[in-house]
Amino acid sequence: MGDRHKHDMERLTADRFHSADARHLNGFERFARKASILAGKPASFFAAFGIVLVWLASGPLFGFSDTWQLVINTGTTIITFLMVFLIQHSQNRDTMALQIKLADLIIAVKGAKNELATAEDLSDRELAELHATYARKADEALKRLQAKKVGAPALDHQAHPRAS
Repeated sequence: MGDRHKHDMERLTADRFHSADARHLNGFERFARKASILAGKPASFFAAFGIVLVWLASGPLFGFSDTWQLVINTGTTIITFLMVFLIQHSQNRDTMALQIKLADLIIAVKGAKNELATAEDLSDRELAELHATYARKADEALKRLQAKKVGAPALDHQAHPRAS
């Protein structure tokens, strides 16, 4: 495959994944994507704030009645209920995409532990143990970097298995 053809294929693939109205998405996915983008805009916040202000201003007209209160309670409950599912869908999609990207990087890096590419499939206990292991490794790496920075001799042999 020539470089030109490879570049064209990469561009087409990138266009497909970045297109907000891509044909490969089903109706719910297109709706969820557009709704989550719209919900995150400042205009949406100010529209919701405006609705609350109108509701508050209408209080005296309705004598601050139970029905007047029920209107805002029902409206916010319905919107919140629906938004939970849209937010969860977006979060699931973003998390999956991030996992795929990280897995690709892990697999591509020589010396990386490829089994970490599927760490999301581990149990909570296994994840906690793995996190503790990598937190220790990060601390050791930081100590080695700090020691190099000040010109100090290397730490003990346990922190540097290659030094033995």
